[in-house]
Amino acid sequence: MWNSFAYYFLLTAESVFGVFGIRLSEEASYQTISHVGDRIEVRQYAPIMAAEVTNPYGDAEARNEAFRILFGYISGDNSTASGADRVAMTVPVALDEPRHVAMTVPVQASSDRGTMRFFLPAKYRPETPPPPKPLDARVQIVSLPAKTVAVLHYSGSGRNSTAKEQDLMKALQGTDWRPQGQPYTLYYYPPFAIPFLRRNEAAVAVAKASTAPPR
Repeated sequence: MWNSFAYYFLLTAESVFGVFGIRLSEEASYQTISHVGDRIEVRQYAPIMAAEVTNPYGDAEARNEAFRILFGYISGDNSTASGADRVAMTVPVALDEPRHVAMTVPVQASSDRGTMRFFLPAKYRPETPPPPKPLDARVQIVSLPAKTVAVLHYSGSGRNSTAKEQDLMKALQGTDWRPQGQPYTLYYYPPFAIPFLRRNEAAVAVAKASTAPPR
């Protein structure tokens, strides 16, 4: 009972502080390895596990449903050897929206599915200790390898995420960094946070031009 109270107290505190742009949640581990101009940061992310939900829609209702499903998983809709477990909320939340139209150069990508992903706390590993097993079949646990990612910071509500992703792709043209796949968005604060205090990022996996695999 005390563990349950402490868990929801922490979530409430994180939500309250998040309104004012203050984060208490654990953040996915990375190192900054380069910059492109004064707008783009290139990071090396460590391997990490995540819970994700995939759906074919990109509207607000579908996003809210995906969030509810994932939040249900971390707040106890799961099972371990000793019973249900509550998983700490981390940041960012990754959102890859469906795209039915090919992106412009330097890459061409299209997708008819959208994915929302919660990164799991660093204590979870595929072997010891494994993360709790989802009870909802729509939640998939994935193990993500280390990767290099270029990100473009911006504030606001995030409704302009597609435009910011396109800005990121254009800014990488003519640089040493080549996108590997399609861009997505990273959200660090809840939707009710004060917009100008929010941190959002357009992101895309990248590789150095000399090491990028042929397309």
